[in-house]
Amino acid sequence: MAVTTLKRKLKRKRQSQNTRVIKIKQLNAKPVIKNVDIEELKKDFNK
Repeated sequence: MAVTTLKRKLKRKRQSQNTRVIKIKQLNAKPVIKNVDIEELKKDFNK
């Protein structure tokens, strides 16, 4: 018995898998924490 592969369906399935992985990586990514001077920011707000 010959088995045919549904190439178009496989391509669509892989595409959805890759987008899911990318979304998960974006959600888990942490932003770069910069050193912020809180006192300086408070002075600016008082002005």
